[in-house]
Amino acid sequence: MDRDASCSLVLCGKSSAETDTAKRLKNNGVLKLADNTQIVLFLDSEMENLIRDDASFNISLFMNSISTDRFGRFLIWSPRLSSTHDVVSHNFSELPIGSVCVTDIQFKGRGRTKNVWESPKGCLMYSFTVEMEDGRIVPLIQYVVSLAVTEAVKDVCDKKGLPYIDVKIKWPNDLYLNGLKVGGILCTSTYRSKKFHVSVGVGLNVDNEQPTTCLNTVLKDISPASTLLKREEILGAFFHKFEKFFDLFIDQGFKSLEELYYRTWLHSEQRVITEEKMEDRVVQNVVTIQGLTSSGYLLAIGDDKQMYELQPDGNRSSPKKNMIQIRFLAASSWWKQMLF
Repeated sequence: MDRDASCSLVLCGKSSAETDTAKRLKNNGVLKLADNTQIVLFLDSEMENLIRDDASFNISLFMNSISTDRFGRFLIWSPRLSSTHDVVSHNFSELPIGSVCVTDIQFKGRGRTKNVWESPKGCLMYSFTVEMEDGRIVPLIQYVVSLAVTEAVKDVCDKKGLPYIDVKIKWPNDLYLNGLKVGGILCTSTYRSKKFHVSVGVGLNVDNEQPTTCLNTVLKDISPASTLLKREEILGAFFHKFEKFFDLFIDQGFKSLEELYYRTWLHSEQRVITEEKMEDRVVQNVVTIQGLTSSGYLLAIGDDKQMYELQPDGNRSSPKKNMIQIRFLAASSWWKQMLF
């Protein structure tokens, strides 16, 4: 059978109410995938029917680490899956808000530029659901997620007495460690019944050195005798941090998290080159990043003291005054960066 022809999903809840939801979803068979891939559903009590190994996600360890009120309490796990993001986005209305889908191997992972790739074992790959009412702040949710990931890694290190691992945020949605990419965030949303249904996807390389590095490689370099980080512990810590940050974000706005975010990202006082198309020529300017604007773009100041709002797309012009389409120079993806 072709590997894309079917997939197995294990449903598990933290409480009896969420366990009842798992049973209902299995009995009703309502979960679907957009490409009509056949889904075989199991409850966590039936996992002996699945082939697992020591590297498989440990559902019990994760559930024991969860102490949230909403997020992460309903889990969907698959040993091999096309995309966790597709599972939660395509079944958003059927799942409790805060549901998370995790897989060990993902063979159609998604990014902002619609690239797809295969993610091997050792990566923490998950997607979860969020519901929001204010469309003006939906674009900022990726920053809250990024911050929760970096703080979760710190939290696990602290609790296990491990050396500090300094994961940084590379705007707008990448995670870096020692100058190398170790993760990324993807957020998509739809508007339905006067609410935004946001599907959040996260990939974090915990225990696989390819293609760049991973958390445990850096940890072993710092302290060879250290115990290793586990995906389940990081995911549990993530939801604890995210739930706290999300409540602050909704109640007080992103300003309540801005100071911590700026301590965690790579761009404070960074000098960048911008490109702006003016008629038939491209004009370059050197500006210094100051922070984020209220809409979530980069706020920068030019050598002429003019303030600019920078977007990560150099291919479109903008009708707004001082709205520069930015292309960072000297890196290899959809945006490029230059440090002076």
